[in-house]
Amino acid sequence: MSTEILTVHGYSASGNCHKVRLLLEQLGRPYQWREVDSPNGATRTPGYLAKNPNGKVPMLERADGRILTESNAILCWLAEGSAYLPTDAWQRAQAMSWLFFEQYSHEPYVAVARFIRGWTPPDSPRRADLPRLIERGEQALAVMERHLREADWFTGEAYGIADIALFAYTHCAADGGFDLSKFPRITAWLERVSAMPGFIPLPAVADDVAERLANS
Repeated sequence: MSTEILTVHGYSASGNCHKVRLLLEQLGRPYQWREVDSPNGATRTPGYLAKNPNGKVPMLERADGRILTESNAILCWLAEGSAYLPTDAWQRAQAMSWLFFEQYSHEPYVAVARFIRGWTPPDSPRRADLPRLIERGEQALAVMERHLREADWFTGEAYGIADIALFAYTHCAADGGFDLSKFPRITAWLERVSAMPGFIPLPAVADDVAERLANS
């Protein structure tokens, strides 16, 4: 196992950032976490943009200064050579397909609904988007529920990075207004993920965010 100490720039309440932290913990890789207040512009400073011109979290920084961005790309790099990424080419491609699904068909609806309800004011015009986001997010959750009829995991025959990626925003989908009781197989899968060795939960959100989520 590498002894290189990685630096992760992330916002703890972000599912995309928590993916990286969770895998690092489960791999036992040494790392330091640098909290970035992305909702309040901390990723738009000149210093941050010099490292990541896209101005987003998470960002992984190696000891030699090399930078890797995009949460699922970071998962793939970290998991290389481990049990969390299949070695069989077909199984690996299946895992990758779920990573693309998560970013294209799941996260834009489930995560965005959560952000709007928790990080925007009650009178935000963005809240008008919530019904459409719920509809599209439930379509993604239904695809996952169907897959789980025949399989226990999304990475292949065992738990891995596709499960980590999908867990990140699925487990807190209720924050976005989703009713997970409609999806019993997903609920059981979430419990399996939470029982995996090295699992750590998503940190609690700030009090003001929690209040908005409770009252949305």
